Amino acid sequence: MERFDNSPETALDWHRSGRGAALATVVETWGSAPRRVGSQLVIGGDGRIEGSVSGGCVEGAVIVEALEALDEGEARLLEFGVSDEDAFAVGLACGGTIRVLVEPIGKVLPEPMLAELVAARAARAPVAYEVNTNTGHRALRRNAYADRLRMDRSGFEEDGETFVAVHNPPLRLLVVGAVHIAQALVPMARIAGYDPAIIDPRDAFASSSRFPGETILTDWPDEAVAKLGLDARTAIVLLTHDPKLDDPALQAALDAGVFYIGALGSTRTHAKRVDRMKAAGFTEEQISRIHGPIGLDIGAAGPAEIAVAILAQMTAVLRGKA
Repeated sequence: MERFDNSPETALDWHRSGRGAALATVVETWGSAPRRVGSQLVIGGDGRIEGSVSGGCVEGAVIVEALEALDEGEARLLEFGVSDEDAFAVGLACGGTIRVLVEPIGKVLPEPMLAELVAARAARAPVAYEVNTNTGHRALRRNAYADRLRMDRSGFEEDGETFVAVHNPPLRLLVVGAVHIAQALVPMARIAGYDPAIIDPRDAFASSSRFPGETILTDWPDEAVAKLGLDARTAIVLLTHDPKLDDPALQAALDAGVFYIGALGSTRTHAKRVDRMKAAGFTEEQISRIHGPIGLDIGAAGPAEIAVAILAQMTAVLRGKA
């Protein structure tokens, strides 16, 4: 998972400032291309840039083409072969080929559409940007391309003309219980692309010395998850073993559309948890979304291995492999 890309926000800001802007997007790759499909570079009318489409290999050529496209007010679909020499310079094993779509803002990509896209991203609403590279038709789709959204996979449809750019909000992990497993899980999840937050009202556990640089909330768990919000790009992991702490957050998660719910505890502990959720009025279908005992069964021993099992299960559920 790559760092969250703010290219649409930057492009809109530069366009509105009067500088002018174009968005360059990787729409197709072959071989060991430097950046994944959907990667973006913003080019300002004054030559300023932000982002990347090739890790440096072809940025110069894209900038030249983008400035010409801004002057002409037309989109351009570019293709570059990345030589073995250039590939070596950016740390690739071999060469590759990329296609890049350049879209001037306001002239090709309408400002209202870009503003709507930026607003959806700010609201953590998954959205797909669709463009037909032959006809120039553009649209935002909020309830389509479910498989692409789940897999974070931008690309061309089977017609070879319709390019779909996936704009998902960053993944989040909410961990209830600032315990030893959390100390291993949080940095692992951050490496995997998650934005983690630790929730624990117990000051002895929820300290910055135990989780340096991380977001820590000492509110009661149901209040904390209400502050943070729950959505389809959020995973919640319950690690306290204490129903007074776990259950309020668990009930909030069952009522929301989070993609993953995991709860620590033995099979016997989980059976008692299920009984409590039934007594609270939740259906069997809702309760079946709880992964308990938590994590893939890899024979994990110790906090670090349990964290690996949890992160692996989160990934499997996210990618539809559970």
